[in-house]
Amino acid sequence: MTQSHHRVVAENYGPRADAYVSSAVHAGGADLDQIEQALRGRSDARVLDLGCGGGHVSYRAAPHVAEVVAVDLTPEMLEVVARTAAERGLANIATRQAPAERLPFEDGRFDVVLCRFTAHHWRDFEAGLREARRVLAPGGSAIFIDCVAPAPAVLDTHLQVVEVLRDPSHVRNYTAAEWMAALARAGFAVRSLTARRLRMEFPVWTARTRTPDLHAQAIRSLQLSAAAEVRTHFDITDDGSFLLDTLTLEADPV
Repeated sequence: MTQSHHRVVAENYGPRADAYVSSAVHAGGADLDQIEQALRGRSDARVLDLGCGGGHVSYRAAPHVAEVVAVDLTPEMLEVVARTAAERGLANIATRQAPAERLPFEDGRFDVVLCRFTAHHWRDFEAGLREARRVLAPGGSAIFIDCVAPAPAVLDTHLQVVEVLRDPSHVRNYTAAEWMAALARAGFAVRSLTARRLRMEFPVWTARTRTPDLHAQAIRSLQLSAAAEVRTHFDITDDGSFLLDTLTLEADPV
């Protein structure tokens, strides 16, 4: 039977939930520092962690705000977030299961929406952004962080193929221009952009998603046969490790 995209996401990430709590790439980074800095002095804020995954945004946000609601499509992710929050004494983190495209909250429910490394899995990217805008209170703010595709088609195509081979729930890494345009259509005004790069260690990157050996071999074959400009941009090393572009967008509702 053909599965829905949401089912594919949940079934891919359910067995990997604990791996995302312990993932060094997800647990740290200057982007999380940027989120934490933005929340200082917001002790009365109600925060939505949209597509919470292993919960690292929630854990960093919770000490600074009144409430964090961690939302994810995958029940097992929410279970590990609730457990980890309890272990860390973060009693103001609640969890809720929902897809980004259909959030179970009233209009203007949150003062801050945070969204990190999840939008590339959404079945309907723009619907998710519209929902983020809908649940954001007047005068609120949002921070979106994701892996992004380079603008040149030769680089974009390489990245998308590699991502789908590694993880069949991947939809698309959008370009910075696509992010800006989609946020504008959803009712956001972007006030800051911060580009960063992450080193993906190939064995760790594929182990985290339990990529089948056949798919990992296909990725390596693509990397080895890639054009020089592709290998240079992604800084592909002999073991397949590479650099991934990310973007942090701070935005306000309009």
